[in-house]
Amino acid sequence: MYRAAILDDYQSAAPGLADWDQLKDQIEFVFFSDHLDNESDIAARLKDFDIVLMNRERTPFLKSQLDQLPNLKLLLTSGMRNFSIDVAAAAANEVTVCGTEMLGYPTPELAWGLIISLARQIPLEDRLLREGGYWQTTVGMGLRERTLGVVGLGRLGTPVAKIGLAFEMNVVAWSPNLTAERAAEVGVKCVSKDDLFAEADFITLHMPLSDRSRGIVGASDIQRMKPTAFLINTSRGPLIDEAALVTALETKAIGGAGLDVFDIEPLPLDHAFRRLANTVLTPHLGYVVEDNYRVAFAQMIENIEAWIKGSPTRVMTP
Repeated sequence: MYRAAILDDYQSAAPGLADWDQLKDQIEFVFFSDHLDNESDIAARLKDFDIVLMNRERTPFLKSQLDQLPNLKLLLTSGMRNFSIDVAAAAANEVTVCGTEMLGYPTPELAWGLIISLARQIPLEDRLLREGGYWQTTVGMGLRERTLGVVGLGRLGTPVAKIGLAFEMNVVAWSPNLTAERAAEVGVKCVSKDDLFAEADFITLHMPLSDRSRGIVGASDIQRMKPTAFLINTSRGPLIDEAALVTALETKAIGGAGLDVFDIEPLPLDHAFRRLANTVLTPHLGYVVEDNYRVAFAQMIENIEAWIKGSPTRVMTP
């Protein structure tokens, strides 16, 4: 019988969101709700497992980690793109890597939750109202006729832009390969990166993390922002120069930031973001909805079944 580890199930949700029993005669599933950072600790935990099921990038599987897991045969991730897996190293170690589909709509929804929370100061007003004695302490920013800047007009950025249009916002977009024709198809204007950061009241990032996009929002971009503008990131933390963003928030050079993703996750307890009042923070919840979990776990089970039969599906290649 194979042993399979489900990692980083923070909410202990996985057991109830898939029919794990359908493989009970072939697989022993073990669920872990805690998170380990140290590679040696991870290797010690997983040394007897043949199969590992990952929740996105919560635990990286780079060459150094894979080399410590000689018994690993199958590595499964939610999503078909995961830069925290060294797929080439896995192939060299004869580890099959398989992905799953992921639903596109949850992350744009969360991005808008952060935008509206910042514009209307919802977390602050909620806290002060509960503490008692406070009533209407802030003056919010309306969205109509404000400028929304979308960095990355792809699968996730497009619905964010369309919602901005529904709010009657002026929507502009930029990415390294974006054309005016593509932007026009969505009903938005393609602008330069400099103009987007200088003109937008809300800037929201929707790009995958790669060697090319790492640090794509640098100190000079943040310096171009209006002092009232907000930066929203529901994609990946390293897209932004984190030190530059912390400085801008501490000095109130920008209005604030809505952040769902961070350079280090879980976010360290002593991180500056936790103490800055001009931030709205969520713990990488963009994709974390029941619908997504059900799709990913069901397809992971399908992938295991296919692998056992010798015909793996949804295989990720270097």
